[in-house]
Amino acid sequence: MVDDPDARAGADAAHLGSCPECADRFKTFADDARSIASLLAVPEARVDIGRAFERVMSNRKSQPALVRFPILGPSTRPLTLGFVATIAAVAVLLVAFAAAGLFFKPTTVKAVPVTVADIQALSQLGDYGTITWTKEPQLQATTNAADASQAGGGLTVPKVADATLPSGLSKTVTYGAMSNAEATFTFSADKAAAAAAAHGTTLPKMPAGMDGATLTISVGPAVGEIYGDLQKPSSDTSSINLPQLIVAKSAAPTAKSTQVSVTDLENYILAQPGISKELKAAIQAIGDPSTTLLIPVPIEYATSTQVTVQGVDGVALGDNTGVGSGVVWVKDGYVYVVAGSIKRDDAVAIANNLN
Repeated sequence: MVDDPDARAGADAAHLGSCPECADRFKTFADDARSIASLLAVPEARVDIGRAFERVMSNRKSQPALVRFPILGPSTRPLTLGFVATIAAVAVLLVAFAAAGLFFKPTTVKAVPVTVADIQALSQLGDYGTITWTKEPQLQATTNAADASQAGGGLTVPKVADATLPSGLSKTVTYGAMSNAEATFTFSADKAAAAAAAHGTTLPKMPAGMDGATLTISVGPAVGEIYGDLQKPSSDTSSINLPQLIVAKSAAPTAKSTQVSVTDLENYILAQPGISKELKAAIQAIGDPSTTLLIPVPIEYATSTQVTVQGVDGVALGDNTGVGSGVVWVKDGYVYVVAGSIKRDDAVAIANNLN
């Protein structure tokens, strides 16, 4: 009767008028309906996605503390927003879980489902110690593969078979390279306790030797090619020209620790406040953490599938909608990434036909 006034007729309407209990219930439902209608009666939100994206990308605090890469060194072509985003995305894929001390040198890849809360919890581990660069990464964009190879420590840029490229893909190609980089994270019992207290939690008991233990991570060199016009729009901030396709190759990352074992380090990381039971179970089910590159997949925003790429196991991200997808695999000591605003089947086809 609240939703459809025409239903207030006949015996039902007569009963409503004579029954105080039903009249009270009717009034309660009617009040709720009016309240909900008033909450929903708001102007359409106007969101400037382009400006929001620029703000997030430029805010260093929005990036996980353990995977920040400063943009350093000269280049033969200006480092545009799109190229920076490309390098950041590849870097996160390569070292996000290495920074958590979960492998030494991977020979295969596995997807690990994570939530936004898990990612935030892992990023806060930077408050539990200090990071120092032994060797800072040098990023460079070039207009040809030879220069990128030279800047990338001699790595050959993967060659894409033109026949596998989706129709409509931009023919503009920018080549990029990153030098080998090395960083050391040192755990601090005092900083860890202070960080836990600031979040209203109690720090899990540290294993013997954890205070002062170090984790040294080596990534790169890496090379790649980026398809698409990477110039940032000058006035229209409602859109940003991000790459349509990224093809990257990197030396497999390595990590080594002191004072504690890999098992102790992994167990301690997974015992931190905010790490979900589901993430713990997923990582512990992987098996040998020293040979597996773990690819974090936010379950709220992405899907993953195990695929075979060039005869080895790989992880495909995304679907066939064309909004975005990617493939990651490890072969012969190198990590490969093919990603972009393409269908998953196209990404797999490109990956299988790289030279």
